[in-house]
Amino acid sequence: MKKRVCFMGTPQFAVGILDALLTCEIELVAVVTQPDKKVGRKQEVQATPVKVEALKHQIPVFQPEKIGSLGEEIIALDLDLIVTCAYGQFIPERILMSPRFGAINVHASLLPKYRGGAPIHKAIINGETESGISLMRMVRKMDAGDVLFQDSCPIHIDDDVQALHDRLMVLGADMIKKHLPKLFNTEIVSHPQDESQVSFAYNITSEEEFVDFNRPLLNVYNQIRGLHPWPVAHASFEGKKVKLYKARMLNEAPIEAPGTVLGLMNQGLAIRTQDGIVLIDELQLEGKKRMSAQAFYQGLGKQWLKRRFDEHEN
Repeated sequence: MKKRVCFMGTPQFAVGILDALLTCEIELVAVVTQPDKKVGRKQEVQATPVKVEALKHQIPVFQPEKIGSLGEEIIALDLDLIVTCAYGQFIPERILMSPRFGAINVHASLLPKYRGGAPIHKAIINGETESGISLMRMVRKMDAGDVLFQDSCPIHIDDDVQALHDRLMVLGADMIKKHLPKLFNTEIVSHPQDESQVSFAYNITSEEEFVDFNRPLLNVYNQIRGLHPWPVAHASFEGKKVKLYKARMLNEAPIEAPGTVLGLMNQGLAIRTQDGIVLIDELQLEGKKRMSAQAFYQGLGKQWLKRRFDEHEN
């Protein structure tokens, strides 16, 4: 008899794990995801990526406002295992303990590093050269359960969030396919996390999106790529918000003060940092459309020459 599994997840990253489960010799009896939300300027109601994928395969979908309200329904499913990935709610212990083989989580970091909701962003922002996937037992404390399996992947110097996200999604899917049968073994060995090595990756705040150019070049560059393509870094120029998309580094140190616009270099808007130049390839001014640095500079950009970005957000 096939093992009965429930999957809980919400964003596109979790779709990769759901698709992997669909290839396994199990019975995927239900999917739990966050409620539909209004998005965009038109506030159109949009289903979560996991819901869209689950309905394609005619899997029953639950979308509780609070997962605790679904406790009896989940227990009644008579589950062997719960698998979660980026679900977005704390799951009560009575739900976690209800399946015969417990609950596991697919987390996009090498635990105990980067517990929390933004491990991919924070790894890039902090200049890490390696990330990975951890399959861990779920407990009440956030991402603190024993680790069952881990695998790593490199973070390249030109990776942004999308590139690392996609690589880790594939890695997580491969690990589920490889290790899922082992999770139905009560004698499987797990390893407690070293609490002395714990770090956190809480969800990105608006303050963390603001770029101060009076910092080392590498830090500025890592921040911009670590927020691209979402939620996107921004700076302030004479009180106006400027979103910063793709960026490159230029290891030159002109005499101008950090934050000074130096002009167009190698088709990028050149801005002085503490010890070099960051080239912004695409940007968006408040109230305007996103555009290339070259298009921007041929218009308003020339007026910014030798003027400085604000050191603080207004």
